[in-house]
Amino acid sequence: MSSTPAATTVTHGGRVHPRAAGFFTDWRTVSLRALRLTWRDPEAFGPALIIPVFFFVVNVGALQTFVEGSFPAGFDYKAFQLPVAVVFAVTGISRANSLVIDISDGYLDRLLLTPVRRGTLLLGLMTADFVLIVALATPVVVLGLVLGIDVATGVGGILLFVLLSGLWGLAFTGFPYAIALRTGNPTAVNNAFLLFFPFAFLTTAYLPEEAMTGWLATAVKFNPTTYLLDGMRTMLQVGWDWAPIGKAALAIGGMGALSFTLAFRALRGRVNRG
Repeated sequence: MSSTPAATTVTHGGRVHPRAAGFFTDWRTVSLRALRLTWRDPEAFGPALIIPVFFFVVNVGALQTFVEGSFPAGFDYKAFQLPVAVVFAVTGISRANSLVIDISDGYLDRLLLTPVRRGTLLLGLMTADFVLIVALATPVVVLGLVLGIDVATGVGGILLFVLLSGLWGLAFTGFPYAIALRTGNPTAVNNAFLLFFPFAFLTTAYLPEEAMTGWLATAVKFNPTTYLLDGMRTMLQVGWDWAPIGKAALAIGGMGALSFTLAFRALRGRVNRG
């Protein structure tokens, strides 16, 4: 059975009225429910891990010799491709489909009749998303280490690499949640991943920026994913160069600010309509 955010009650003249349990209690309750439902539905996130790993292995096997032969000695195509695999694994992961189900079966409307803090309805889902995203990024990174990638920044760099991956995936969750709350349509939510395709392919996913020309070279400069990948690759191949790492953090922050604004405005609009 689905749980609702905890609340205490107070009586006035024999009538029972709900009383808010507190912001963090509401946040924890929504998060734990979302996590329980996530682990009960592994087929929903299994492909998110299998597909990027498959393409990482295939791309490295097919292109490593060719690409490394075209660049100066020391260029590691595995380290160049690992951030791409991780970004593909973590982008678009959310419980937006579950939110649509909650909307269609009336569960969200029932929650809105309680004193639960409205913001926690999204923050709890996003917290569960972040846990899942980190859980997806970790085995991809471990695979890269098994294949012989030498991380220039050591253990600290690996931890920051996974953290940036998780924050990027979290930053992108606002888009499917905004679509879910505005439309209540599962098909529209499923198509939200298409928003990522320009970010995924109009960037340095397969070749370094210096190898690109024409309009593609221009598009790459305006794509936040370019700066994310550059920062992650710097940690793997160069070391603690804070300029590209900082740009990666700014790219994540900008994406999160945009998507979260859309999501929380959509939540406010649904609350007002309800």
